[in-house]
Amino acid sequence: MRSDTAARQAAMAEHDRPYWENCARVAGMDEAGRGPLAGNVVAACVIMPPSPVIPWVDDSKKLSPKRRDSVFEQIMETALYVGVGRADAREIDEINILQATMNAMRRAAEGAKANIYLIDAVKNLGLDAPEVPIVHGDAVSYSIAAASIVAKVTRDRELLELDRLYPQYGFAKHKGYGTAEHIAAIRQYGPCPEHRRTFIGKFL
Repeated sequence: MRSDTAARQAAMAEHDRPYWENCARVAGMDEAGRGPLAGNVVAACVIMPPSPVIPWVDDSKKLSPKRRDSVFEQIMETALYVGVGRADAREIDEINILQATMNAMRRAAEGAKANIYLIDAVKNLGLDAPEVPIVHGDAVSYSIAAASIVAKVTRDRELLELDRLYPQYGFAKHKGYGTAEHIAAIRQYGPCPEHRRTFIGKFL
């Protein structure tokens, strides 16, 4: 592991240590997919033990796809709890992306029975234990970073499946984000059921 990455991860673990010392079950929560034009917004709730600290647990955006997949498998083997929640394109269109994200987070936390929830930026979820919203939490907290990896890998795999169902849009490449290629495909073929109509209206 590069020295800068190791130092950052050590700081993230130290950030969570006071919570581990005072709470038996510390949950980290994050989401993936708030910005894309298509696909679910996916939230993860992850309870990691204080040890072992898994190498390379970091903000998912800082890891290569190969590294994310490897760390994801280690998290799934080590975590005390992993919950995943989703909100689909229809729900996003009906209630807006923030409210849909909050619903996905609530679904991810069902069954966690955490003593405290460390959440990336979002607040007032109404969970069953104290909530601590942390701005840029996936770069600050080890627990939130673990959740960011689970959410990102889960969503990316879903977009690979969408690519098989709707190959004309190139979901495997851009993961639903508004690239020039994706927008051109929407204009050529029209939207599919997984497109967020409130997001793509200006492109039609």
